[in-house]
Amino acid sequence: MNRNNLVLHARLSIERGSKSFSRASKLFSRQTRERAWLLYSWCRACDDLADGQDHGHGMSVVANPQKTIAAMRMMTRRAHGGEQTGNPPFDAFGVVAQECGIPIDFANDMIDGFALDARGWRPETEDDLFQYCYHVAGAVGCMMAIVMGVSPRDQEVLDRACDLGLAFQLANIARDVAEDAAAGRCYLPQAWVAEARLDPENIMAPDRRDALIPLVNRLCDLAGAYEESARVGAASLPFRSRWAVLAAAGIYGDIGRAIKKSDGASLDRRIYTSKARKLGSIVKAFGQALVKSPRRDRQQLWTRARTA
Repeated sequence: MNRNNLVLHARLSIERGSKSFSRASKLFSRQTRERAWLLYSWCRACDDLADGQDHGHGMSVVANPQKTIAAMRMMTRRAHGGEQTGNPPFDAFGVVAQECGIPIDFANDMIDGFALDARGWRPETEDDLFQYCYHVAGAVGCMMAIVMGVSPRDQEVLDRACDLGLAFQLANIARDVAEDAAAGRCYLPQAWVAEARLDPENIMAPDRRDALIPLVNRLCDLAGAYEESARVGAASLPFRSRWAVLAAAGIYGDIGRAIKKSDGASLDRRIYTSKARKLGSIVKAFGQALVKSPRRDRQQLWTRARTA
């Protein structure tokens, strides 16, 4: 499949898999937009393979998860090396990795997160939670930054890009507590669960709902802190990329804020934001992009340098 067809395949994938990211990506320049789509296509395919999903929907049991992860690594390595795999999302990754010089380490870091899920891993501590979020989302943020022209050697900006990935994933975890529990997963740190005196094997117990809601809100607060840190990093990007990143931060940040505002309703239904709200975030981000945020310390936030 040639590059144009890979881009078309990737565009259809992001439109189906994430309306929020699809809208934000349209703010990029054409070259950056196409490369963002190519990277998304691979990320989405890996996520779907790991969770037995179709564009993020319908989680099902994967028959041989370890074999799936091994195949994922093999195809990613081949594509990164410039080989054709015959699998469009992986070939898409090969194209964008070659064009932008994406280090294979970031790709392997992301797959390591899926490997954790494959063995039924659960975070014991808050630090464990951050490490997981780095693997499945922070590493993607770093790769996206490189797609937008950030040097792989610019560790400070990559840290901020990682922060945005952490913010997105923390919001995802907060939104999907009930769905994950139904699938036998729990990404709430076990230390939090024990502190709240929740049953780790039945955190959705109706009579303990009041104890669970503060933990969901805690995730939302953490997502907000990392979102604010990432906004500072956006100042280092070209205008259109800065606008797109700030729009995505606002759109996804609003999901976390809506979850907290719902006061537990997110445990019964999936929380969405309206098209009008998304459009408002895009308009607001334009104004924010015109004024570069002042440099601020990350205020002792967890850093990817602590990844085991």
